[in-house]
Amino acid sequence: MKDHSEKDYLVNLLKSRSVLKQDIYKNTIHWFSVFKKELQHCITLLGKEINDSRVRLRFVDRGETEAHLYIGSDILIFHMHSNVFKFSELDFASKTSYVKDNPDNAFCGVIHIYDFLADSYEYSRLNDTGYLIGRLFINRESHFQLEGKGDLGMLYRNFMNQVLSEEIVKDIIYRAAVYALEFDLLNPPYDTVNQVSVSELQTLSSHSLLKTGKTLGFKFKSNPDIKAEKN
Repeated sequence: MKDHSEKDYLVNLLKSRSVLKQDIYKNTIHWFSVFKKELQHCITLLGKEINDSRVRLRFVDRGETEAHLYIGSDILIFHMHSNVFKFSELDFASKTSYVKDNPDNAFCGVIHIYDFLADSYEYSRLNDTGYLIGRLFINRESHFQLEGKGDLGMLYRNFMNQVLSEEIVKDIIYRAAVYALEFDLLNPPYDTVNQVSVSELQTLSSHSLLKTGKTLGFKFKSNPDIKAEKN
């Protein structure tokens, strides 16, 4: 009898939870396509105002879940995670009536925004470091929450009442670009780079093994109140 009830529970779980996650994934894919469209539009608009070929302005579509925005000395990488995530009970979003009335609203797809030096990609410097400057959570009803650095971590925190739109997508892109450009390359302490091997120096002009990042000790702390859910 117990086996039968467990089987029924499993069937119901597959019907409800798996379908929910597929709906969320489909909606996140939709919004990621909106991001790609707005990234291309951003480059077109900026290109009309900046007539200097030395300034990088380029959009690269890397498929369904990744897109690159080359802007100045930086490259912003927008990456959509393949899994669905759920806010824990400790997260503020879970304490709202929006989630309490329907716990399914706590499940979200995620889009990460990374900042790298453009040269790191253009010269294939595989040891260079990039930084997570923002991550966007989107549920099946397009309610969203943005975490990140600078304005990216302050403006869009009201998961219960915020619904994503093309205008908001555009605003996130511009704010991410501004943050990346204002986050300048800092010279590392002398003692951290005062030794170099022959092989590292020989490859410096192309595939450098000398690690480069915008700063040392910069770390984006992940939110421990969010756990991954497999699709």
